[in-house]
Amino acid sequence: MLPLVYTLIAVDGPPALSLQVGSGTPGAAAVKIVLLLTVLSLAPAIMLTMTSFLRFTIVFAFLRQALGVQGAPPAQVMTGLALFMTAAAMGPVAGEIHERALSPYLDGKIDERVAMTAASDPLRQFMLRSTREEDLIMFHGAARRPLPRTPAELSLAILVPAYVTSELHTAFRMGLVLLIPFLVIDLVVASVLMSLGMAMLSPMLVSLPLKLLVFLFVDGWSLVVGSLMRGVA
Repeated sequence: MLPLVYTLIAVDGPPALSLQVGSGTPGAAAVKIVLLLTVLSLAPAIMLTMTSFLRFTIVFAFLRQALGVQGAPPAQVMTGLALFMTAAAMGPVAGEIHERALSPYLDGKIDERVAMTAASDPLRQFMLRSTREEDLIMFHGAARRPLPRTPAELSLAILVPAYVTSELHTAFRMGLVLLIPFLVIDLVVASVLMSLGMAMLSPMLVSLPLKLLVFLFVDGWSLVVGSLMRGVA
């Protein structure tokens, strides 16, 4: 590729100013920039599908539904809490990725391919701990691939959807456990009001304070957050 030469020459003035952009090395740097931008654009998808953020957000949505307080706490607060919980839960994995992949790559000791392989191993081990075997078998059967003999042979293209399916299953189970006690309170309050002939009174006006009282009495926030963190530890 011929270099581009832009020359500004002032008549009877100072010396000419020349800016030259040569052909230089092949476009390896440009390819790296494109790959980096691609990874950054996929960061939300990685956050949703390869971390514990999915489980946290679903359980919090069930909790708000069970309590019947759709506007408190706000969704932004719950999302922020889920993000910080994800950062705390994924801290050891991130540290291992930095030690095994990112730091050697920045020091020039390994290339991009080796760094990607080293970075995927801790993430693969993390997802495998929360992935059900039946989900892995289902996706391997759908992709018509043989089952791997070791975890290192497991493809991320199979592991990621299996992990998401398992996380959805686990989150809905935890959400159901949260819903049932508060549903019982709603049924009891509705039955009592009907027996007292107060059918015109909305059961939500009575059950909401009771549900909040029970939730605070058992220290519900600590129980829910603690159970979620222990579940992914």
